[in-house]
Amino acid sequence: MIKKSLLLLIGLITCAVCPARALDINGQWHAEFNTQVGTQKYIYTFHTDGDKVTGKAAAEVNDQKRETELKEGKLDGDTLSFVETIHFQDNEVRIQYTGKLGTNEIAFKRMVGDFATEEFKATRVAPTAPTNAPIVAAPPEPRAALRRPVVLGPDDKHIYPIPPAGFDTLRSDIPHGHLEMLTYDSKTVGNARKALVYTPPGYAANNQYPVLYLLHGIGGDEEEWHHHGSPEVILDNLMAEEKAVPMIVVFPNGRAQLNDRAEGNIYATAPAFANFEQDLLRDLIPAVQLKYSVNTNREARALAGLSMGGGQSLNFGLAHLDTFAWVGGFSSAPNTKSPEELLPDPGQAAAQLKLLWISCGDKDGLINISQRVHAYLKEKNVPHIWQVDAGMHEFPVWKQDLYRFAQLIFH
Repeated sequence: MIKKSLLLLIGLITCAVCPARALDINGQWHAEFNTQVGTQKYIYTFHTDGDKVTGKAAAEVNDQKRETELKEGKLDGDTLSFVETIHFQDNEVRIQYTGKLGTNEIAFKRMVGDFATEEFKATRVAPTAPTNAPIVAAPPEPRAALRRPVVLGPDDKHIYPIPPAGFDTLRSDIPHGHLEMLTYDSKTVGNARKALVYTPPGYAANNQYPVLYLLHGIGGDEEEWHHHGSPEVILDNLMAEEKAVPMIVVFPNGRAQLNDRAEGNIYATAPAFANFEQDLLRDLIPAVQLKYSVNTNREARALAGLSMGGGQSLNFGLAHLDTFAWVGGFSSAPNTKSPEELLPDPGQAAAQLKLLWISCGDKDGLINISQRVHAYLKEKNVPHIWQVDAGMHEFPVWKQDLYRFAQLIFH
């Protein structure tokens, strides 16, 4: 009897110290999450052999589908890691996944090159689900430049502190501005186009307001800033504290073509972003001045944007200093012209500019573009602000840029 009890006790102790079996991830897993290029729907199929993981990722976004083989798959306890690769203009872009296993879900964090970091959960697909499930979706396909290693120099530092907590939080104790959609006729494109417009708290037709034209990125449209950047909240809060001049902000669609939605291969629409220069100058600005009570002097007009919109702002703003006195490029993209093209006459630009703002995140693979512009401006003695924040190519960085830029303009 004692012997049997001893054996039972040994068995219980042995079981107690045995490691828990890892979740069986074999089969299909579904995930759906939002990104700058739209909602992405994935079906991941995993096969395990010990700690080795193989499989495929099938995705769908904006009616485009794709399927890729997973690479470097590994299962380490409750952690799953693998790499998905996409190809753009003969360049391979790595998407690195790290997932924590739960009972019937996997909490993923994925890094899209140096472009973005996204978090989402995948849930198991019932075994009866078809194996040829929906297929994807190109995740945001950053340009090759996004894969560049980030090298920071002595000038690459933040000169403004991190905004205070709550700078982008909606407050109920202050007046709020108004958002509305403006439809205008575009002779440049040949159809009616839309722009979202913010008017400040207390907007009155007998006042004349300065105007900031704030541009989106290659995967966005006229509502990208509103959906991801809370600009109306940031501006309301600044104006309530008298840190920003009451202003109108126009959020255009910088993709000046007949179908201006962020659909299909968004990178193929790059020429339409260049075409927006004429739409902005010939069609949108006159339409804004016709409908709203605005100050039409150049010193009451600013142009800024993020990523592709940052490049547009530098390209268009610096080429038309008779129209814009305040220019800002937030994490400007590869569409940005060379500094020599942007400012062929640095002395004239220095005399005309009220503010030239250049900024980027310190982990953004596109920082070399802004670094190059800053270096040229510094060499040519063109006054400007060069701000480097902690972060990647993402809205947390751009919201801080807007917070600071809005306080500096129109004074």
